[in-house]
Amino acid sequence: MTYIKSSLDCIGVDEVGRGTLFGNVVAAAVIMPIDLDDDLYNQIKDSKKLSFNKRSILAKYIKEKAITYGIGIATPKEIDDINILQASIRAMHRALFTAYKNKSFKSIIVDGNYFRPIINPDADGDVIEYECITKGDQKYINIAAASIIAKDYHDNEIIELVKENPDLNKYDLLKNMGYATLKHRTAIINNGIHELHRKTFSSCAVNLSHP
Repeated sequence: MTYIKSSLDCIGVDEVGRGTLFGNVVAAAVIMPIDLDDDLYNQIKDSKKLSFNKRSILAKYIKEKAITYGIGIATPKEIDDINILQASIRAMHRALFTAYKNKSFKSIIVDGNYFRPIINPDADGDVIEYECITKGDQKYINIAAASIIAKDYHDNEIIELVKENPDLNKYDLLKNMGYATLKHRTAIINNGIHELHRKTFSSCAVNLSHP
């Protein structure tokens, strides 16, 4: 598949973890150079189509080669307070503002069909132009790159949490990465939820006690 290269003033943004039961929702924003044509660059694609190891390699490559990038998160508490859609957009905004500190941009392409305009930090009250693109991570190189570093950050964050809190192994997080597998949902029923579960999600609401 040939991915579309955007101009150097156009940043791609994507999020990971919107559908998980556990942990942060993570967003990333990326502008890649338009003159790259090496082997790793040509392997950039939708993060869902990559193995864990390949994502790790490409995430490192993207962060080294990107003109600018940013990562933003929204916590389970924020998700419960303002809902997952608004929290996802908040994470995207945080990623975009982080990226903007390193290089300004004039437009944003967003994977999916939801977004909320952001104010240009260098213009009084002006919003940055944006476009939502269905399956954008399968069409635009900057969105695909954003999906990779967001997924890499999200999964490694889960891995570190389990290392620090071995009791989390009972939720099978190293295999499901927070998603609502049968084993994960059964563990919630049997053990209650952890403080990093999303309490407003139906699979977590069945048992609001903390282990």
